[in-house]
Amino acid sequence: MLNKKLFIILLLFFPALLFSQFRKYSNEFLNIGAGARAMAMGSAQIASVKNSTAGYWNPAGLVGVKDNPNVSLMHASYFAGIGKYDYGALAIPVQDNKRTLGLSVLRFAVDDIPNTLFLVEPDGSINYNNIQTFSSADYAVVFSFAQNLKPIKEHAFSFGVNAKVIHRKVGSFATAWGFGIDAGAQLHGDKWHLAAVAKDLTTTFNAWSFKFTEREKEALYLTNNAIPLKSTELTAPRLILGGGYNFTLGKSVNLLAEANLDLTFDGKRNTLISSKAVSVDPHIGLEAAVKDVFFVRAGINNFQKALSDGDLINQKKVWIYQPTLGAGFKLNNVVIDYAFTNLANQSNPLYTHVFSLHVNLIKKENIKIVK
Repeated sequence: MLNKKLFIILLLFFPALLFSQFRKYSNEFLNIGAGARAMAMGSAQIASVKNSTAGYWNPAGLVGVKDNPNVSLMHASYFAGIGKYDYGALAIPVQDNKRTLGLSVLRFAVDDIPNTLFLVEPDGSINYNNIQTFSSADYAVVFSFAQNLKPIKEHAFSFGVNAKVIHRKVGSFATAWGFGIDAGAQLHGDKWHLAAVAKDLTTTFNAWSFKFTEREKEALYLTNNAIPLKSTELTAPRLILGGGYNFTLGKSVNLLAEANLDLTFDGKRNTLISSKAVSVDPHIGLEAAVKDVFFVRAGINNFQKALSDGDLINQKKVWIYQPTLGAGFKLNNVVIDYAFTNLANQSNPLYTHVFSLHVNLIKKENIKIVK
């Protein structure tokens, strides 16, 4: 349990202790996902999303919230409950459904991390009573705006922007504040959907500051640890392209297929397409809707090359991937979604159950009273 917590905290927060520069995996908590529907579809979402989770995936999709405000809530536990992820979003349509305002709040935290800085006494003895615990938490607040624009050849077209404020805190030792901007667009035909999202459009930054007591500084010095100074962590822009298509199966079943391409420009990554200029990470998702009441979903993402099983001499590099499954149920103005996801890949599973709730807040004037 201790090793897992140390691994997670190093993975999430160690980059902030280095000098200011671009980080390939900066602010990774913002890439976990939002809504069980999206996570069950392999995070292939930017072209079809049309509820309040669009503030996370593609702000242009917020125009799909019409007439009544929409609320989304999600909670998930990762790494056997060590990491806790909470997400909430609100979308409010305004000006006769021509525009939509959105607010999203995210939190990822690892609690009860042992602080062993004073485990060893000056005389060399070990005193377990000196072990204290602390928490590391990431927060993000995203303000969204979306608007329907002039149709393109009678096809619906919308545009949206996000302004996100980031706060990260590691116990009493380190805090960071950051800011970033996203922008997205959607184009819809009768059965097809196209979308593009620019994440961290202006380069998202985290400005870190550190605070240590004199006793803590002394302990760090005596154990040959560097005392970190103020630094700035930068997140490079990336582009996501997506497309989807609806198929009708009989009178009651509608099938949606969507594919997204996540393009990064910060050097080679372990993705399906990798080069110095651009790396491409695909996401593929399917959703079958039965009378728009019951939903079954599946997806694939996180394609990577890894060494195959076998002895060290005969090992070869093979492609691995992350499968996802899920379902949903709609009852009047309430939708409950479920996703069964794997945080790693099919050869090294870290399965997680995710539930999310979506509610349309019906206005009083829309409620009919039956006497």
